[in-house]
Amino acid sequence: MKGFININKAAGKSSAQAVAAVKRLFNVPCGHMGTLDPMATGVLPVGLYKTTRLFPYLLDKTKTYRARFLFGISTDTLDTTGKTENTTDIIPTEQEITSNLDKFTGIIEQVPPNYSAKCVDGKRGYQLARRGVEFSLAPKRVEITDFSLIGRISEKEYEFEITCKGGTYIRSLARDLGAACGSLAVMSALERTASGKFTLDNSVSVDELLSSATPEKFIIPADFAVDYEKLVLTETQAKKILDGVYEDYGFTGGVYRVYNGSDFWGIGEATEGRLKIKAYVR
Repeated sequence: MKGFININKAAGKSSAQAVAAVKRLFNVPCGHMGTLDPMATGVLPVGLYKTTRLFPYLLDKTKTYRARFLFGISTDTLDTTGKTENTTDIIPTEQEITSNLDKFTGIIEQVPPNYSAKCVDGKRGYQLARRGVEFSLAPKRVEITDFSLIGRISEKEYEFEITCKGGTYIRSLARDLGAACGSLAVMSALERTASGKFTLDNSVSVDELLSSATPEKFIIPADFAVDYEKLVLTETQAKKILDGVYEDYGFTGGVYRVYNGSDFWGIGEATEGRLKIKAYVR
């Protein structure tokens, strides 16, 4: 079995819980691409069995979020689930916010939240933070292609749309935008609306998936998510590659979606005319 289930994760559930539900249903190993915090909702692609081998080729995909930021407060988790650390009466106007958004587009340096899966001396940041251990994380480069204000939700809360590359922390954006506006801010809601080709339109909730008499209809083909040029092997080429014989077939150098007939085998890389499969899903 291969392919993806694009889960529309509900608030209050962890990404691991969503994956476990898919795993139990189809009785195959599974993995997810791009963790969503428990309070977050939206697109969570889950790879079935060997499909998870494609994840390294999907990490650089663009993701889109709808996020709400609550101004005037800071917490230890950088969102509204955490413990309040500081407050302020300074709440920025729409004009003050929009005038600062350009500072957070392009390639920027961002300090991840301490409550994150980042490792410190072999321990996850959230594990250390929960134990009250003092530590700091190094800034990392992230890429944000669009950061737009949608509108004001309440006196202290605004809604945004953010398009970015993988590895961006929206909670850190809330903290940093708040500081740039001379205030404080935390993330109060988050929905991932797209991750590469996975969108809300082709997603399914865990409840709908589990209640379906034909859950296999929600499986998205494994090659749906990868955009590399298609390369179809002849039967002779396919047999030799399976036998570990890598002859020079004159393939142009590069990365390909590799097929044997209509069967998607995975991602291959051609060098000096020879092809090696780097991520088998066959």
